[in-house]
Amino acid sequence: MIQFKAITEENFRAIVQMKRPEDEHFVSSNLYSLAQAWLYREAGDVYPFAIYNDDEPVGFMILDEDDDGSLVIWRIMFPEEHTNKGYGSEAIRKIIALAKESGKYPRIVIDYVEGNDRARHVYEKLGFRDTGEVENNEHVLELIL
Repeated sequence: MIQFKAITEENFRAIVQMKRPEDEHFVSSNLYSLAQAWLYREAGDVYPFAIYNDDEPVGFMILDEDDDGSLVIWRIMFPEEHTNKGYGSEAIRKIIALAKESGKYPRIVIDYVEGNDRARHVYEKLGFRDTGEVENNEHVLELIL
């Protein structure tokens, strides 16, 4: 069962050691992502989490709250050994459920880099729709809550 946990001293090494294939450049490294989260920490709306399946760390994500009140899945990453197991879909479904339950967000926003058809397929399967916006070669999708 997927659960989200804070990045701590106990799981830090496992999270930063997660890697995508060397020739794939769709997502920044987790170390870089954690540095970005630390950099923007004073804004108070950037939340990095480890994604666990039961007791095993299987992925990483950063959530952000946009100026318009949207919840942004700023980064989500699973190392190759944990792909095609349904963890990404389950994690996003859980984020959607938590966002709906909170009643705080009008929509959830996520993006994917041009060419990352696997991510696009998963996001669209979960109900996200293309907004037509492209920022820094990233296609923006939204799910209206």
